[in-house]
Amino acid sequence: MTKAPTLPRVLPGFGLSLGFTLTYLSLVVLIPLAAVFIRASSLSLEAFWDAVTAPRVLASYQLSFGMALLAAAINTVFGLLLAWSLVRYRFPGKKLVDALVDLPFALPTAVAGIALTALYAGNGWLGQYLEPLGIKVAFGPLGVLVALVFIGLPFVVRTVQPVLEDLETELEEAATSLGAHRWQTFRHVILPVLQPALMTGFALAFARAVGEYGSVIFIAGNIPMVSEITPLMIISKLEQYDYAGATAIASVMLVASFLLLLAINGLQAWQARRNGRSE
Repeated sequence: MTKAPTLPRVLPGFGLSLGFTLTYLSLVVLIPLAAVFIRASSLSLEAFWDAVTAPRVLASYQLSFGMALLAAAINTVFGLLLAWSLVRYRFPGKKLVDALVDLPFALPTAVAGIALTALYAGNGWLGQYLEPLGIKVAFGPLGVLVALVFIGLPFVVRTVQPVLEDLETELEEAATSLGAHRWQTFRHVILPVLQPALMTGFALAFARAVGEYGSVIFIAGNIPMVSEITPLMIISKLEQYDYAGATAIASVMLVASFLLLLAINGLQAWQARRNGRSE
């Protein structure tokens, strides 16, 4: 009885490549994250609960996650508008605007925080006009939002822009020829195609914002129970040599961020299956 010939693998060296990938992923991601939970487990259940539910820590959760979600939502809307303008229109300075979108990627976060503080402080270029109107940006929660919007915008623009560039305009022309208005064309033709990219950009902007530290501490003011972010609470614990308390707060942030990102990715996968069935 002759043995059936084995089919060649599509990817030569798959086992070796997978081994290197898992090893690299473990060294860079899995082992450091596991160390957080291992160090936090040194606390008793009561001590862990007290550390992660202290009033200042709870206020920092609310500020960090709330502002991160709000900043990601704002960036999703305005990132789509900016990506649309860069792809669909020609205007003077277009290349300069396109280059400036990537500035938050290259700019050190501390420099961004100092620049935003100088701009929105009470005696800043914009702050001196906003404060008489009762709008206080710097040294408050609104300053945190401004900083998170600044650092998160490129993620949405660079995620949506390639999809818009590959989108065939013939679909829009066909919808228009059938009597669809501009809003109907956008809602029923363009938005379903952009929705996965928008959700991906939202998730990336949220993940970037929830752990942001450098650009926020300068403009936030770091007022207890008002404008203290969770990463600052972790740094404060480390400065007090309370490593177990710091890792306890970090583990809560890690689990909450993972669950939110998992929900977003699940919603994105559900939407993709739904669009596939509708087609």
